[in-house]
Amino acid sequence: MEHHSILYGPVNGLLIRLLGQPPVDKLSPGARAFWFPDGKEAWIPDPAIMAILVLVLFAIFLPMAARRFDRDKPGGVQNFLEMLVDGMRGLFEDVIGHGAEKYYWMLGAFAVFIGVSNLFGLFFFLTPPTAVLSTTLALAVVSFVYFNAIGIRANGLWGYLKHFLGAVWWLAPLFFVIETISNFARILSLSLRLFMNISGEHTVTGFFSSIAPIVVPWPLMILGLFTAFLQAFIFVTLTSVYINLLTAHEEH
Repeated sequence: MEHHSILYGPVNGLLIRLLGQPPVDKLSPGARAFWFPDGKEAWIPDPAIMAILVLVLFAIFLPMAARRFDRDKPGGVQNFLEMLVDGMRGLFEDVIGHGAEKYYWMLGAFAVFIGVSNLFGLFFFLTPPTAVLSTTLALAVVSFVYFNAIGIRANGLWGYLKHFLGAVWWLAPLFFVIETISNFARILSLSLRLFMNISGEHTVTGFFSSIAPIVVPWPLMILGLFTAFLQAFIFVTLTSVYINLLTAHEEH
């Protein structure tokens, strides 16, 4: 039986009472699978509910943290957040180089959203939205559009396309095909790596938790905590590398 979060039933039960059952019978099979993957059971799939919960937590927690900001006497939470921010800045500057500050906001958003989403897997009553391919694919597509848009803006359209042509002019058509395929393959690389690691870890932890919920899952939860931060780190690092590759001319 598929595991759902504690919010899945109440949220969709309320929506069904207010709106009735989803109009799946009026849609084509493809549209039905896209918009209502759970059929008549739910208006909103569980990963979407969990993603919304992450955004709600940000909307509540981050303003509270901002109001408690004290430059002279930082508290424990502020010290922790500053450590994370400094670490991410150092990472982006090391990978991207000069001008990395222009990309802090997007890369930081990726890191925080993915990291917190991954941490949901440590709680039996929640499900990590990143354990579903549709979520990780959406994140990968956003990253793909973002770093390619940066490449076009930084180099112009022709300068951007030159990255795909290679150094030997008579091999340019071959290089263009190879590099284009490689560029689009980054969507699969970003999405599948994140999905498979988080989904696998969450499935294994959930299995052992159902057998012995007290002691046996604890080592796996520690591993899950490490995996949550590691996968967020890998996603933003790869995105940073792709940005560097498409804005390489700025370093010369």
